[in-house]
Amino acid sequence: MSAMNSKLPVFETGHVWLVGAGPGDPGLLTLHAVNGLEQADVIVYDALVNEDCLSFAGPGAVMEYAGKRGGKPSPQQRDISLRLVELAKSGKRVLRLKGGDPFVFGRGGEEALTLVEHQVPFRIIPGITAGIGGLAYAGIPVTHRETNQSVTFLTGHDSTGLVPDSMDWNSIAKGSSVIVMYMAMKHIGLIASRLIAAGRSRDEPIAFVCNATTGRQKVLETTLERAEADVQQSGLRPPAIVVVGQVVRLRAALDWLGAAEGRVLTQDPLGTRREKDAG
Repeated sequence: MSAMNSKLPVFETGHVWLVGAGPGDPGLLTLHAVNGLEQADVIVYDALVNEDCLSFAGPGAVMEYAGKRGGKPSPQQRDISLRLVELAKSGKRVLRLKGGDPFVFGRGGEEALTLVEHQVPFRIIPGITAGIGGLAYAGIPVTHRETNQSVTFLTGHDSTGLVPDSMDWNSIAKGSSVIVMYMAMKHIGLIASRLIAAGRSRDEPIAFVCNATTGRQKVLETTLERAEADVQQSGLRPPAIVVVGQVVRLRAALDWLGAAEGRVLTQDPLGTRREKDAG
C-alpha cells in the first residue's frame, strides 16, 4: 500500500503520528496505522504492542522499544515524550505505536501535549481499544439492549500503582450496568469488595480476558465474590481486560472463537452457562 497512489495521507518528515495498534491481532490495525508503519523512519513502540504488527514497517525503519510495565524497570513517561520530540526535530518521521487506542488509558494525551509544547506537528490515529475489541474476541458485547444501556470504563490503578482513591465506587456500582476495567487484575479482590459493598450482587458474573485477540487468549468466567480466589487458582496473568455485568452471560452463545475450536455452546445466554466438548 503506497500513500503516493492512494488517498491515504503522506507521512511528512519532522512529524509524529500517535497510532493505536489495537488489542493484539495485527488484522485489527487500521489502514491509517498500516500506512504510517510503511512510511515511518522510526517506530517507538509499547510493551503491549504485538510485535507482529511491526512486520508492516518499511525495510529501513528503526525500532525503539519504550515499554512500560508495572513492577518492572521502565522508562519514565516524560523521557519517552521528549524522545519523540528529539527524533522529530532531527527530521525523522516518527510513529509512536501504542497498544489499543492512544487516548484510552494509554497516555497518548500526555505525549500529544508534550508535542504541542515543543511545536512538533502530529497526527492522532485511533485504535481499537481492548475494552471493546478484546471483549468481542471473547464473545462478550459491551452493550446489549436486553441487559444494559450504559457502560463504564475505568482503570484499576492510578500512577502510584494503587486502586484510585478518587473513584466513587457507590456511584459506579449503582450507575452502570456494565463495568469494563483496564489494569485491574492485580487489585481485583479490593475492587470486587468495594463493588459488593456498594450494592452489586456477590453472584454477578465477571470475566477476565487475558492476552485478548492473540493466539494466547484465555478467558476466565466467575463471580464477583469468587473473582480473587479464582484468578489466583487459574494462574492467569496480565495483560487482561475485566468486565462485570450480565453481558458476560452472552458469551455462552457468542463465543465464536470457542465455537470455531469445536465446542458446543448453549443457546441460553442469559441463563447459567453450560459448555461441553463437541462429539
